[in-house]
Amino acid sequence: MFNRGLKDVVAVHTKIASVDGELGELRYRGILVGELVPDHSFEELAYLLWHGKFPDEEELNSLKSKMRAGRRLPQHIASIIDILPKDIPLMDAIRTAISAYGQVEFKQKPIDEQAIVLTAALPVIIARHYRNVNQLPIVEPDENLSHTANFLWMLNYEKPTDVHVEALETYLKLTMEHGMNASTFAGRVTISTESDLTAAVTSALGTMKGPLHGGAPSGVIDLLEEIGTQNNIRPVIEQRLKNGERIMGFGHRVYKTEDPRSILLRKKCESMAGKDEWLDLATTAEKEIIDLLKTYKPGRELYTNVEYYAAAIMRAINMPPELFTPAFSAARIVGWTAHAIEQQGDNTIFRPQSLYVGNKF
Repeated sequence: MFNRGLKDVVAVHTKIASVDGELGELRYRGILVGELVPDHSFEELAYLLWHGKFPDEEELNSLKSKMRAGRRLPQHIASIIDILPKDIPLMDAIRTAISAYGQVEFKQKPIDEQAIVLTAALPVIIARHYRNVNQLPIVEPDENLSHTANFLWMLNYEKPTDVHVEALETYLKLTMEHGMNASTFAGRVTISTESDLTAAVTSALGTMKGPLHGGAPSGVIDLLEEIGTQNNIRPVIEQRLKNGERIMGFGHRVYKTEDPRSILLRKKCESMAGKDEWLDLATTAEKEIIDLLKTYKPGRELYTNVEYYAAAIMRAINMPPELFTPAFSAARIVGWTAHAIEQQGDNTIFRPQSLYVGNKF
């Protein structure tokens, strides 16, 4: 059997997550994300994906302590980031910095301890290179802030609002894992060779960089900025549809019904009504866009995907487009490392076959 790009080929058995495109379900460790995200922090969900259970109070406090320690970059990694040319894209810079976690002391840690350090360090690496590129002073981590709040603090050097922390954390929790996507598969292939976690995460980052996988939802940002105000929603969308243009942020290659992540992001945005104008615009625009799509594209089931509300959140917190894919990676590193841990626990090297179709002499 030949399946181009390994489409629909089952390569592993996993207990980490499942994606059902027909039912529109995403589950972490068998639990619907809709039951997890509202009541659990980023740190709690990371622990669940790594260990298959929720942490008790002592385990959670220990995890938070280790993550705070992981924010303190080793001096050689900080130095590497600081000497990188300013024109190196963020994804290349963070891949370089992550690959430098090769010192003996780090590799002697258990793999789950390594996962904690890399997850904690990634936002710090992102913020440091971003501020260097923009000729801004480096912001040191604040140990009094949560994982998500500290990310915003280090990017902007101002205390983030609760609204912005809640919105970004909801996004991060919903995108930390999504089955056997391209970057997760790349990471599992690497760790299956009995390589190390740093190499697996570096492989995943290189895969996430590709626009077909981790591409930034800049098209949605452009759409929302063109709309600008709620009075402009209908005329802008109608004109785009009449021109035959695609409405970015609607439709998904996996989900045949509503993307469960977009449902939860919508609820979070609606719960913040009146607290941020861009979130208000996004929730209002979505309803009108869905109605117009039904009129202009009858018979097509086009639902809002996660990129739509991800873009709205990024715009609301003033996160520039070059930070979108790195921020996505800061969430997905939890999934990458969880899969690496699982692969290492029951390993078989990936070795698919290829079919030669060239000339024969």
